[in-house]
This record gives sequence, structure tokens and C-alpha cells, in this order.
Amino acid sequence: MATTNDLKNGTVLNLDGQLWTVVEFQHVKPGKGGAFVRTKLKNVLSGKVVDKTFNAGTKVETANVDKRDMQYLYKDGADFVFMDSSTYDQLHVPEATVGDAASFLLENQQATVATHEGEPLYVELPPSVVLEITYTEPGLQGDRSTGGTKPATLETGAEIQVPLFLEAGTRVKVDTRDGSYLGRVND
Repeated sequence: MATTNDLKNGTVLNLDGQLWTVVEFQHVKPGKGGAFVRTKLKNVLSGKVVDKTFNAGTKVETANVDKRDMQYLYKDGADFVFMDSSTYDQLHVPEATVGDAASFLLENQQATVATHEGEPLYVELPPSVVLEITYTEPGLQGDRSTGGTKPATLETGAEIQVPLFLEAGTRVKVDTRDGSYLGRVND
């Protein structure tokens, strides 16, 4: 248990059996009446964001969320298997929990897996990853100046938009949050 005065960004609260992460908070002390804390909370499982106001000093239940750096090993049916790099324990994470991160996940890649009481909550990838383009339409010579884009399929099967001059076999840096092209990588 904690009070609303102890809230920090990233704190996970257990409200009515659901886990919520504090995205932002603000202590407000109006001229009249009691002080309160205005928060923006994000549901850990669904990603839904809500605004919630608490009276200052109200007791709130915090949840213990364990975030560990793990290595993605392989896909087993509908589960993704991760291994804790320090203990070598393996954790099966359901496809629904991995969510959009699956589009940018390669075997042996590092990711952060958050668990609560042994139950996987979400998988967090680094802000950007380097992946190889496996298929894209050939670019035309002289197409560099227009700034146009074309679809390209990555080695994970995800499809992103890339500049016209890129070809299959090129390694590119991709933003894992929105799937945007960040640049070409020269090995």
C-alpha cells in the first residue's frame, strides 16, 4: 500500500483488480478545498489511457511488477518463448500479450518482459531494431529526389514503408513503436 503522495511515473497500481501504470501525475492545491492528485493512467493489459483524480493522501494499492531483460528464443504454437539471461529460466508468453512487438521480434533478440505474480503482462522492445528487407519492388533509377515511399516486407514478416531506392537485402533501422523507417544500416 502507498498513498497518492508517493506516486511516481511508472508506478503500477492495482485498482479494482486491474493493473494501471502511472503515465503522468500532478499534485494540485486549489485555493479552496483539499489538495488532490490528478493522474493519467494506462491499463497495463489493454493499453487504454484514462484520467483519474484522487484526494491527496488517499491510500492506493501498488502492484509489484517485475521487469526483466530476456532473450526471445522461438515461437511454440501460439506462445513466444523467452529466456531469462541470468537464471536461464524459460517463460512462455501468449501471442496476445506480445501484441504488436511480434512484428519486430527476431530469434535471440533482447526484450524486456514485465510480469506480475509470474503472469506475463507485456513485452517491451528497444526503441529501434535493425532488420533486413526480404522483398520490395525494384526501385527506378532517378527516383531519389521525389521522396516517395513503397512497401517493403521485413525478415519478421512485417510490412513497412521505405524510400523508393531501397532494395531487397538492405538492412534498415525500424522504430518499434510505430513501425516507421529510420534509416539504412551499413554493416
